Amino acid sequence: MIFRFTQYFSLFLYLVVSSSVHAAWSIVAWDPPFSYEGKQRLLQYQPIKSASQVWHLCVTYPHLKDPYWLSVNYGMVEEVKRLGINMTVLEAGGYPQLATQIAQLKHCTAVGSDAIIVGTVSYNGLSPSIRKIAETTPVIAAVNDIENVGVSAKAGVSWYSMGQKVGQYLAKRHPTKGENEAKVAWFPGPKESGWVQFIDAGFNEAIAGSGVSVVAVKWGDTGKEIQRNLLQEVFEETSDFDYIVGTALTADAAVSELLSRNLRGKIDIVSTYFTHNVFRGIKRGHILAAPTDSPVLQGKLAVDQAVRILEGTLNEPHLSPHILMIDQNNVGQFDTKKSLAPASFWPTFEVISNVPLPTN
Repeated sequence: MIFRFTQYFSLFLYLVVSSSVHAAWSIVAWDPPFSYEGKQRLLQYQPIKSASQVWHLCVTYPHLKDPYWLSVNYGMVEEVKRLGINMTVLEAGGYPQLATQIAQLKHCTAVGSDAIIVGTVSYNGLSPSIRKIAETTPVIAAVNDIENVGVSAKAGVSWYSMGQKVGQYLAKRHPTKGENEAKVAWFPGPKESGWVQFIDAGFNEAIAGSGVSVVAVKWGDTGKEIQRNLLQEVFEETSDFDYIVGTALTADAAVSELLSRNLRGKIDIVSTYFTHNVFRGIKRGHILAAPTDSPVLQGKLAVDQAVRILEGTLNEPHLSPHILMIDQNNVGQFDTKKSLAPASFWPTFEVISNVPLPTN
């Protein structure tokens, strides 16, 4: 009797938690959808209350070697568990791995996934595959921008705006040529990736006409060792610059690289996005600033959109978190839960959320 009571009570608690109304998310909707040149509409977005059945989502990321994608993974896992659905996660192994991600998309359809969420390695390299897949299976783009071919929804910010935020931050510190000018070593990321072209364009547009100039550019995948090698290549050519600006992995590698070269305090570091190490670096004064686009929340949004598509309730096909610039002035005053996975979280590749009913 006590055992059966415990079973029913556990089920009752699960149903209460899973069906409770969650706090609204303060986000941005885009009009028209899928165009970052359109208008932004502020929105208090209520996440879907529950799933009508146990859907199976298949997700492919560029990789999980960057803590940024770990936070996206955490957001998806949390939302999948809350909704009581299932998820399989695949990772391509890096931005050069277009063929691998194409194969992963085929795998997602082969195993009968209800919807596919793709964090793409390429802006248009997946378009032929997605066009065909979308005939039978909805595809949701998460985080990285993608060509508008066969995509049913997007959860992601404008990476042009991310680059622009960083450029504006530096331009404000060095507003005019001839006075307090600043030189930048610029590390945009992997050239073949869609988001990098946008972040590069936004950054350069924002610093145009200011006292900020780019004196070195190095492109490369977002792995710490790759970025460290690129930093060392630049230092072999020159150390006559004031800022290292680039990916979170660039910033992470730059902290130790500047220390080893006795240049800490002489060259500042700015990251183009936000991770755990960037957060710690800003708190400790080793990294100057970085914008956060709330990757945890982006992961949750993508799952929410996938379920809404499957259940025919999608009203907002293109959603973004707000972009917030973080530096010493506000590093202790913003909600890190939307941006960073807990330190205890490890990459999760499978979520099986079925909750069996108690048996007699």
